[in-house]
Amino acid sequence: MQTRCGLEPRTLTALAMVLVVAVGLAAGYFWTGRPEPVRAPELVRAAPATALPAGWAGPEQEARQETGPPPAPPVSLAPPVSPAPSGAEVVVDVGGKVRRPGVLTLPAGSRVADALRAAGGVRSGADLTGINRARVLADGEQVLVDVPGVPAGGSGPGPGSGGDAGGTAGGGAPGTPVSLNTATVEQLDTLPGVGPVLAQHIIDHRTEHGGFRSVGELREVSGIGERRFADLEPLVRP
Repeated sequence: MQTRCGLEPRTLTALAMVLVVAVGLAAGYFWTGRPEPVRAPELVRAAPATALPAGWAGPEQEARQETGPPPAPPVSLAPPVSPAPSGAEVVVDVGGKVRRPGVLTLPAGSRVADALRAAGGVRSGADLTGINRARVLADGEQVLVDVPGVPAGGSGPGPGSGGDAGGTAGGGAPGTPVSLNTATVEQLDTLPGVGPVLAQHIIDHRTEHGGFRSVGELREVSGIGERRFADLEPLVRP
Protein backbone atom coordinates (compact mmCIF):
# COMPACT_ATOMS: atom_id res chain seq x y z
CA MET A 1 0.00 0.00 0.00
CA GLN A 2 1.42 3.39 -0.98
CA THR A 3 0.53 6.95 -0.05
CA ARG A 4 -0.41 9.58 -2.53
CA CYS A 5 3.17 10.79 -2.79
CA GLY A 6 4.27 7.35 -3.79
CA LEU A 7 6.05 6.50 -0.50
CA GLU A 8 5.50 3.51 1.51
CA PRO A 9 4.29 3.95 5.07
CA ARG A 10 7.59 2.54 6.45
CA THR A 11 9.63 5.09 4.56
CA LEU A 12 7.36 7.88 5.61
CA THR A 13 7.74 6.88 9.29
CA ALA A 14 11.53 6.90 9.00
CA LEU A 15 11.54 10.37 7.46
CA ALA A 16 9.25 11.64 10.21
CA MET A 17 11.64 10.30 12.88
CA VAL A 18 14.63 11.92 11.21
CA LEU A 19 12.76 15.20 11.02
CA VAL A 20 11.83 15.00 14.70
CA VAL A 21 15.46 14.32 15.67
CA ALA A 22 16.68 17.22 13.53
CA VAL A 23 14.16 19.57 15.08
CA GLY A 24 15.21 18.42 18.58
CA LEU A 25 18.92 19.03 17.85
CA ALA A 26 18.21 22.46 16.43
CA ALA A 27 16.12 23.38 19.44
CA GLY A 28 18.89 22.24 21.83
CA TYR A 29 21.54 24.24 19.91
CA PHE A 30 19.53 27.44 20.04
CA TRP A 31 18.73 26.85 23.72
CA THR A 32 22.35 26.53 24.74
CA GLY A 33 23.42 29.52 22.67
CA ARG A 34 20.85 31.93 24.08
CA PRO A 35 22.26 34.97 26.07
CA GLU A 36 22.20 34.61 29.83
CA PRO A 37 22.32 37.41 32.44
CA VAL A 38 25.72 37.79 34.12
CA ARG A 39 25.72 38.49 37.85
CA ALA A 40 28.14 41.17 38.99
CA PRO A 41 30.76 39.99 41.53
CA GLU A 42 30.26 41.01 45.13
CA LEU A 43 32.62 43.57 46.61
CA VAL A 44 34.71 42.34 49.50
CA ARG A 45 35.13 45.05 52.10
CA ALA A 46 38.28 45.16 54.28
CA ALA A 47 37.72 44.34 57.90
CA PRO A 48 38.15 47.34 60.22
CA ALA A 49 41.47 47.52 62.04
CA THR A 50 41.30 46.19 65.55
CA ALA A 51 43.09 48.24 68.18
CA LEU A 52 45.82 46.20 69.84
CA PRO A 53 46.24 46.36 73.59
CA ALA A 54 49.11 48.47 74.91
CA GLY A 55 52.35 46.56 75.31
CA TRP A 56 51.44 43.89 72.75
CA ALA A 57 54.24 43.12 70.30
CA GLY A 58 54.03 41.37 66.99
CA PRO A 59 55.94 38.22 66.09
CA GLU A 60 58.95 40.19 64.81
CA GLN A 61 59.10 42.36 67.91
CA GLU A 62 58.72 39.33 70.16
CA ALA A 63 61.63 37.69 68.37
CA ARG A 64 63.73 40.84 68.88
CA GLN A 65 62.85 40.92 72.57
CA GLU A 66 63.89 37.28 72.95
CA THR A 67 67.22 37.73 71.18
CA GLY A 68 67.90 41.12 72.78
CA PRO A 69 68.91 44.40 71.10
CA PRO A 70 71.48 44.24 68.30
CA PRO A 71 75.07 44.70 69.49
CA ALA A 72 76.44 48.21 69.27
CA PRO A 73 79.20 48.74 66.69
CA PRO A 74 82.69 48.75 68.17
CA VAL A 75 84.02 52.18 68.97
CA SER A 76 87.68 52.79 68.15
CA LEU A 77 89.36 54.88 70.80
CA ALA A 78 92.84 56.30 70.52
CA PRO A 79 95.14 55.06 73.26
CA PRO A 80 95.42 57.66 76.02
CA VAL A 81 98.70 59.45 76.29
CA SER A 82 100.32 58.29 79.50
CA PRO A 83 101.96 61.07 81.49
CA ALA A 84 105.60 60.89 82.32
CA PRO A 85 106.31 58.81 85.44
CA SER A 86 106.48 60.84 88.58
CA GLY A 87 109.90 59.39 89.43
CA ALA A 88 111.57 60.43 86.14
CA GLU A 89 114.75 62.46 86.47
CA VAL A 90 117.17 64.40 84.30
CA VAL A 91 120.93 64.70 84.79
CA VAL A 92 122.50 68.04 83.84
CA ASP A 93 125.97 69.57 84.15
CA VAL A 94 125.98 73.11 85.53
CA GLY A 95 129.26 75.01 85.25
CA GLY A 96 130.71 78.48 85.10
CA LYS A 97 129.99 81.21 87.61
CA VAL A 98 127.74 79.29 89.98
CA ARG A 99 128.42 78.55 93.64
CA ARG A 100 128.42 74.73 93.40
CA PRO A 101 129.17 73.62 89.81
CA GLY A 102 128.84 69.96 88.94
CA VAL A 103 126.54 67.23 87.71
CA LEU A 104 123.05 67.53 89.20
CA THR A 105 120.06 65.19 89.21
CA LEU A 106 116.74 67.02 89.00
CA PRO A 107 113.11 65.95 88.53
CA ALA A 108 111.93 65.67 84.94
CA GLY A 109 110.40 68.92 83.76
CA SER A 110 112.81 71.11 85.69
CA ARG A 111 113.92 74.35 84.09
CA VAL A 112 117.27 76.11 83.76
CA ALA A 113 116.36 78.31 86.72
CA ASP A 114 115.90 75.19 88.85
CA ALA A 115 119.34 73.91 87.84
CA LEU A 116 120.97 77.24 88.73
CA ARG A 117 119.19 77.23 92.07
CA ALA A 118 120.30 73.64 92.77
CA ALA A 119 123.89 74.69 91.99
CA GLY A 120 123.77 77.25 94.81
CA GLY A 121 122.78 80.17 92.65
CA VAL A 122 124.71 82.44 90.34
CA ARG A 123 127.78 84.22 91.67
CA SER A 124 127.70 87.96 92.13
CA GLY A 125 128.47 89.85 88.93
CA ALA A 126 127.84 86.86 86.59
CA ASP A 127 126.42 87.81 83.20
CA LEU A 128 123.16 85.94 82.50
CA THR A 129 122.67 87.46 79.06
CA GLY A 130 121.59 84.81 76.56
CA ILE A 131 120.52 82.27 79.18
CA ASN A 132 116.87 81.26 78.92
CA ARG A 133 116.08 80.44 82.53
CA ALA A 134 112.51 79.39 81.64
CA ARG A 135 113.59 76.59 79.28
CA VAL A 136 112.87 72.98 80.25
CA LEU A 137 116.03 70.96 80.79
CA ALA A 138 116.89 67.93 78.67
CA ASP A 139 118.65 64.91 80.09
CA GLY A 140 122.44 65.02 79.64
CA GLU A 141 122.77 68.68 78.70
CA GLN A 142 125.23 71.27 80.03
CA VAL A 143 124.44 74.75 81.29
CA LEU A 144 127.35 77.21 81.39
CA VAL A 145 127.13 80.60 83.07
CA ASP A 146 129.42 83.46 81.98
CA VAL A 147 132.38 81.29 80.91
CA PRO A 148 135.05 83.35 79.10
CA GLY A 149 135.33 82.44 75.43
CA VAL A 150 132.19 80.26 75.53
CA PRO A 151 128.74 81.57 74.56
CA ALA A 152 126.06 81.51 77.23
CA GLY A 153 124.79 77.99 77.83
CA GLY A 154 121.11 78.56 78.46
CA SER A 155 119.68 77.67 75.07
CA GLY A 156 117.95 74.47 74.10
CA PRO A 157 118.96 71.90 71.48
CA GLY A 158 119.38 73.36 68.03
CA PRO A 159 117.61 71.71 65.07
CA GLY A 160 119.79 69.08 63.46
CA SER A 161 122.82 69.94 65.59
CA GLY A 162 122.57 66.90 67.85
CA GLY A 163 123.44 69.08 70.87
CA ASP A 164 122.62 72.28 72.69
CA ALA A 165 122.91 75.59 70.87
CA GLY A 166 124.75 78.60 72.24
CA GLY A 167 127.83 76.83 73.61
CA THR A 168 126.10 73.83 75.24
CA ALA A 169 126.73 71.38 72.41
CA GLY A 170 129.16 68.56 73.08
CA GLY A 171 131.45 69.56 70.24
CA GLY A 172 131.39 73.34 70.66
CA ALA A 173 133.52 75.52 68.41
CA PRO A 174 136.53 74.16 66.49
CA GLY A 175 139.32 73.35 68.93
CA THR A 176 136.93 73.18 71.90
CA PRO A 177 137.10 69.89 73.85
CA VAL A 178 134.11 67.60 73.39
CA SER A 179 131.91 67.34 76.47
CA LEU A 180 131.53 63.72 77.58
CA ASN A 181 128.26 64.58 79.34
CA THR A 182 126.46 66.21 76.40
CA ALA A 183 128.06 64.87 73.22
CA THR A 184 126.03 62.67 70.90
CA VAL A 185 127.16 59.48 69.20
CA GLU A 186 127.89 61.44 66.02
CA GLN A 187 130.06 63.96 67.89
CA LEU A 188 132.01 61.28 69.76
CA ASP A 189 132.51 59.43 66.47
CA THR A 190 134.61 62.37 65.21
CA LEU A 191 137.27 61.75 67.89
CA PRO A 192 140.37 59.78 66.79
CA GLY A 193 140.08 56.06 67.47
CA VAL A 194 136.37 56.30 68.41
CA GLY A 195 133.86 54.62 66.14
CA PRO A 196 130.07 54.30 66.45
CA VAL A 197 130.33 51.24 68.73
CA LEU A 198 132.78 52.85 71.18
CA ALA A 199 130.79 56.09 71.08
CA GLN A 200 127.70 54.16 72.12
CA HIS A 201 129.68 52.56 74.99
CA ILE A 202 130.57 56.04 76.22
CA ILE A 203 126.91 57.12 76.06
CA ASP A 204 125.79 53.96 77.92
CA HIS A 205 128.42 54.52 80.65
CA ARG A 206 127.30 58.14 81.01
CA THR A 207 123.66 57.10 81.37
CA GLU A 208 124.39 54.29 83.82
CA HIS A 209 126.62 56.34 86.14
CA GLY A 210 124.83 59.69 85.91
CA GLY A 211 127.49 61.41 83.79
CA PHE A 212 131.25 61.90 83.88
CA ARG A 213 132.68 63.81 86.83
CA SER A 214 136.21 63.79 85.43
CA VAL A 215 138.00 62.88 82.21
CA GLY A 216 139.77 60.07 84.08
CA GLU A 217 136.48 58.14 84.33
CA LEU A 218 136.81 57.56 80.59
CA ARG A 219 139.18 54.68 81.43
CA GLU A 220 136.22 52.79 82.91
CA VAL A 221 134.49 52.60 79.53
CA SER A 222 134.77 49.22 77.85
CA GLY A 223 137.15 49.44 74.87
CA ILE A 224 139.28 52.37 76.07
CA GLY A 225 142.78 51.45 77.15
CA GLU A 226 145.64 53.62 78.37
CA ARG A 227 146.93 54.35 74.88
CA ARG A 228 143.56 55.41 73.53
CA PHE A 229 142.85 57.37 76.71
CA ALA A 230 146.13 59.28 76.22
CA ASP A 231 144.97 60.25 72.72
CA LEU A 232 141.51 61.34 73.90
CA GLU A 233 142.40 63.13 77.16
CA PRO A 234 143.32 66.50 75.60
CA LEU A 235 140.29 66.40 73.30
CA VAL A 236 137.49 65.86 75.83
CA ARG A 237 136.14 67.35 79.02
CA PRO A 238 133.46 66.26 81.55
